[in-house]
Amino acid sequence: MNNSPIQILHEITPLGEHDFMYVADRHKKEFSYPLHCHDMLELNFVENATGGERIIGDSVETIGEYDLVLITSPELEHVWNQGKCTSEDIHEITIQFALDFQTNPIFQTNPFASLTKMLVRAQKGLCFSMRSIMQVYPRLMGLSNIKEGFYGVIELLSILYELSLAEDARELASTTFAKVDISSESRRVLKVKNYISTHFTEELRLEQLSNLVGMTPSAFSRFFKLRTGKNLAEFIVDTRLGHATRKLIDTTSSVAEIGFECGFNTLSNFNRLFKKRK
Repeated sequence: MNNSPIQILHEITPLGEHDFMYVADRHKKEFSYPLHCHDMLELNFVENATGGERIIGDSVETIGEYDLVLITSPELEHVWNQGKCTSEDIHEITIQFALDFQTNPIFQTNPFASLTKMLVRAQKGLCFSMRSIMQVYPRLMGLSNIKEGFYGVIELLSILYELSLAEDARELASTTFAKVDISSESRRVLKVKNYISTHFTEELRLEQLSNLVGMTPSAFSRFFKLRTGKNLAEFIVDTRLGHATRKLIDTTSSVAEIGFECGFNTLSNFNRLFKKRK
């Protein structure tokens, strides 16, 4: 039995020191690039690849006719795999760009508010709906034809801004798996999340976790739900499922072994929750 994880390639992008963006617009018959991560931000569009498989951190999904994902974390591994795609003409547009949205003060100003919020969320990978894709589709198709660099930058920023207005964009990887430290979260919430991330294979009780932050169980339960949008039990299950998902991809362990390794006490419970949430 081989439990060692697969290799994650750290991609060296074509961007030079003084470059802002790189656009690769290509047609191909199959997905062949390995699981990877890179320092640049990336907007990746795929069409005519129904049945393909998209992996972003611990998120594994089958894509449809169109797929558009924004990734802004250098540590978030990702790949598009062949899956059940039988298309002979997969169209993929990959836009890699350098944008310091975390320290550049311009991103703290009001005109950039929605864009900055989107870029922060995209540290976990952000998937856009069909409606949002269609709104920017013509501009994506023309981006590689813009020869003047300045106008290309303006067009990309305009595309990103339009996407930032979408209310139905969906985060993909879990916070824990994406290694994202959301500084705006309460210290109490972060302390509990970090503990769960380290001890997710163990039995975790509400009383135990509330004691970590000096709150009563009922008060902490309400506090956690208010700050995260999930109750504590949901968060623990999502953390365990995130690790289980990657083990299913990266190892040859059996489903039963993975379930027990990730803190599920029975195989039936693991199967039920996995099918329901994944």
